[in-house]
Amino acid sequence: MARLSFLDRFLPVWILLAMATGLLLGRAVPSLNAHLDAVQVTSGTSLPIFVGLLVMMYPVLAKVRYDELGTVTRDRRMLVSSLVINWVVGPAVMFTLAWLMLPDLPTYRTGLIIVGLARCIAMVLIWNDLSRGDREAAAVLVALNSLFQVVAFALLGYFYLEVLPGWLGFHTIGLDLAVWRIAETVAIFLGVPLLAGYLTRTIGERARGRNWYETRLLPRIAPFALYGLLYTIVILFALQGRTITSRPADVARIALPLLAYFAIMWSGSFAFGRAIGLPYERTATLAFTAAGNNFELAIAVAIGVFGVTSGEALAGVVGPLIEVPVLVGLVYVSLWAKHHVTWTTAPQSLEGAR
Repeated sequence: MARLSFLDRFLPVWILLAMATGLLLGRAVPSLNAHLDAVQVTSGTSLPIFVGLLVMMYPVLAKVRYDELGTVTRDRRMLVSSLVINWVVGPAVMFTLAWLMLPDLPTYRTGLIIVGLARCIAMVLIWNDLSRGDREAAAVLVALNSLFQVVAFALLGYFYLEVLPGWLGFHTIGLDLAVWRIAETVAIFLGVPLLAGYLTRTIGERARGRNWYETRLLPRIAPFALYGLLYTIVILFALQGRTITSRPADVARIALPLLAYFAIMWSGSFAFGRAIGLPYERTATLAFTAAGNNFELAIAVAIGVFGVTSGEALAGVVGPLIEVPVLVGLVYVSLWAKHHVTWTTAPQSLEGAR
């Protein structure tokens, strides 16, 4: 815990405080919704929410090492395993848990499925470093997941929210979701900050070098992701205060499939990495990349598609509240395994043959 920054270390506390502030604000300003909707940037997304979501996403994407995508890898086992676990297994696991545990709460269920589609591209770097994982491998996987989300998120969202439930005969209470609507939201709330993050890194590194960019500039930019997240949570809980206070058990029910998801994804990926002969460093990276989620994007998509007062948006907010303490705990489990389990030799370099 000492290696986490002050903001990251107490992230669950800040989220709880933001929730409480939002509830109080909602009671103090009953007409807040009307004021927020006075100026809309996209359908159902007001300007204040739009700004908060972009501020939340931009620092995350400024951290990505985009040039790592150009490396030719020798050990393809990890990359293939990670892509399959992240984009095939992960969404399927969350879909299954959401339907099993929330069959009577369709809006929260949909929100959790969206969380399952948003693969981790930011916090995983923290968990990876704390667990002594492979930094180079994590950078490559984060860069790949960033690009995959632009291309695959909308299609997978349409598949898991409309197509697959229909095939299985599940009743979706008339959910009518067009793939273009998800694609538009992802293009705005991921595409815009992705471009901004890429330009920031490219220009910053060319002007002052990577060391200056990652040790001087990024630490100044990074806190704005948390500020944007907390700002969004305050607004969301201000608008959903009555629903939340009248049904606190719903929040607890949202937390249960999330806990199961993190446990299944991390332990399954960790065991799989060791089974295929990956050394500890890459096994840890594989596990944390699989277990973590990009809750910033999940919240943005839920708000952009369903609205800030929706149950889908609330489910997205509960995500980081549960994820942060759980994955901090799993860091300790990972470090225990590092010293008490027999591992293969050090990993091959992820850099291409020179």
